[in-house]
Amino acid sequence: MTASHLATFSDMLSREQSAEAALYLGDPEPFKALWSRGDDVSLFGAFGPCNKGWHQVGKTTEWVASRYREGVVAAEYEVVHEGTDLAYTVGYEIGDVVLDGAPTTRQRLRVTQIYRREEGEWRLVHRHGDFAPAGQSPRGPQRD
Repeated sequence: MTASHLATFSDMLSREQSAEAALYLGDPEPFKALWSRGDDVSLFGAFGPCNKGWHQVGKTTEWVASRYREGVVAAEYEVVHEGTDLAYTVGYEIGDVVLDGAPTTRQRLRVTQIYRREEGEWRLVHRHGDFAPAGQSPRGPQRD
């Protein structure tokens, strides 16, 4: 693959945001396409235990997408770091979702994702997401 064909990390984040939009509408395929197919991938999702290996992660992604309809969610990054072959993001996915057929509700997930460059393409290798609790940290100098 020539340098002009290498995907930038910025490209990956754009593809990821589109894939997440599809996931919250019930379509898992674009999000699944972002993942490495290795045995070392992991998903520590908001709805259950840690899944390891592509087979488990792919199945869980399908199950999660099946729970959502009509969601509109946006990523808000607190940290984006790109190294040579590894990168990560830390942030939130915030939006209005329909989960399990319930009325539309506001959802805020804390999300940390790790990416690895494989054959010139960035791939997800780990995702940790959980429902953000109310802030309990003290305000003041330590937060500035």
